[in-house]
Amino acid sequence: MTEPIIVYGQKGSGSVVVEAALLLIGLPHRVVERAPTERPEAGDLTEAQMAEVNPLLQVPALRLPNGELMTESAAILIHLADSHPGLRLSPGVDDVRRPAFLRWMTFVSAQIYGLIWVTDDPRRLAVDEAHQAVIVSRVQERRAECWRIMDTQVAPAPYILGADLSVLDLYVTVVSAWGPGRKRFYEVAPKMGEVVRRVDRDPRLTALWKERFS
Repeated sequence: MTEPIIVYGQKGSGSVVVEAALLLIGLPHRVVERAPTERPEAGDLTEAQMAEVNPLLQVPALRLPNGELMTESAAILIHLADSHPGLRLSPGVDDVRRPAFLRWMTFVSAQIYGLIWVTDDPRRLAVDEAHQAVIVSRVQERRAECWRIMDTQVAPAPYILGADLSVLDLYVTVVSAWGPGRKRFYEVAPKMGEVVRRVDRDPRLTALWKERFS
């Protein structure tokens, strides 16, 4: 019997977008929760255990049925979507939309998602509390500007790449909920805001959003 995929994750984190993709694909999987900073529950991965999975102590990480480990959310999503072409969660390699798909998946990952390392704990870079506030404010402005730039260069119809919901739509839906928050996202990225509202309402994902990303 094939072992289910293991998702190393945490509620409210980037692992939820991987869980959403797995749900749409219909792949059996189980989630191993990383211990939160406060009130860890029985069975949660400690920091030491998480380090054995990913030395960066970051989620998501994916354990494939063959035992191989994947990290990096964009890579995981592209792999999952490309492995199930019939579901059209990513444009095929010969599809004219493929360059845009790869561009924006990488853009969200590198320019927006990656900044979570700073805002999660600004003490990593700040010299004092006042400096922390400045860093967080400037990072949030940078995220908002990146969303604005992306929004000016896409033409959703009705999803970002056209008629098909892709893992890019899932990615934007999850990451847009982080700082500076959805209200600001809707202001600077109105076209993608409509896409996010559509994905939020997708009945296949309602229970997952409520349980893991409310």
